[in-house]
Amino acid sequence: MALMRITSPHAHGPMSTQRVMQNVLLATVPGIVVLTHFFGFGTLVNILWGSVVALACEALALKLRGRDVGFYLKDCSALVTAFLLCIALPPYAPWWLIAVGIASSILLAKHFYGGLGYNPFNPAMVGYVVLLISFPLQMTQWAPPRGVGEVPGLLEALQACFMPASYDAVTMATPLDVLRQNNSLLLEDLWKETAQFGRWAGIGWEWVNIAFLAGGAWLLYQRIFTWHAPVAMLASLALLAALFYDGGSSASGGSPLFHLLSGATMFGAFFIVTDPVTSAVSLRGRLIYGALIGVLIYTIRVRGNYPDAVAFAVLIMNFAAPFIDHYTQPRTYGHKRGEHKP
Repeated sequence: MALMRITSPHAHGPMSTQRVMQNVLLATVPGIVVLTHFFGFGTLVNILWGSVVALACEALALKLRGRDVGFYLKDCSALVTAFLLCIALPPYAPWWLIAVGIASSILLAKHFYGGLGYNPFNPAMVGYVVLLISFPLQMTQWAPPRGVGEVPGLLEALQACFMPASYDAVTMATPLDVLRQNNSLLLEDLWKETAQFGRWAGIGWEWVNIAFLAGGAWLLYQRIFTWHAPVAMLASLALLAALFYDGGSSASGGSPLFHLLSGATMFGAFFIVTDPVTSAVSLRGRLIYGALIGVLIYTIRVRGNYPDAVAFAVLIMNFAAPFIDHYTQPRTYGHKRGEHKP
């Protein structure tokens, strides 16, 4: 009986690019639900409008490159970029801000380098940084969470997005921003005098981070990525916060729980840092990659000008990922360490 000759790599399951992207989209649902509960329908409107713009930009780029539009649109990568960027944006962002961010992510950060798999930088984070540097005022206008202020309804969210000139927004600083600007109050007094601080980090923000942690844990269970990069990032961030926490003085950078459960920490750890295209490849490299991102996040949050530093930390380490891979590749099977194949 003749046996079929099949060489590696061997497929162990139907985990196509489309299936991976769909799982990532599904894993964002808990975080989106909690964001909607605490901040209203702004994030949902952002995502819906951003998805339309992302698909249009993706189709345009594929058409200009002479690629099969229908085939590549079905891989859902454009939708993942739209979801990740729009989740990171403040709710009730105007339509043009979302469109500029999505176009920067899809056209500049993705297709300019050759499309999916060739981009050296995380597309969603490129779009976010372009907006943060170009439109800092609009990027800091976060709505007050439920329990602190009135949460706008769906009609108000649509008005804020598509008729921003006629929408009178009520905004407030995030807990990370408040802590960064504090230079006179002890943390205990700051917690008492500032309405949006919750038990550990900030009202709403604590549960948003826990929801994205749950979504990330599900992706780990599905083996979409390994634990190395996200765990290393969270561990290094928590370690630095613990080492430099002074008990709550006016110059304090915040406790480990504050840093883990505020801002985009869990979202970044499980949905941004784990990008297989722009992160390190080897397992040891992912540990180094994730740990250095955690170090950069803490450093920029405490010493820099941007309260939440996930996007900048990730893009800086995207630069370093090839360098890390070069020095962390496992040895070739059958060869001693340091021995190179001729």
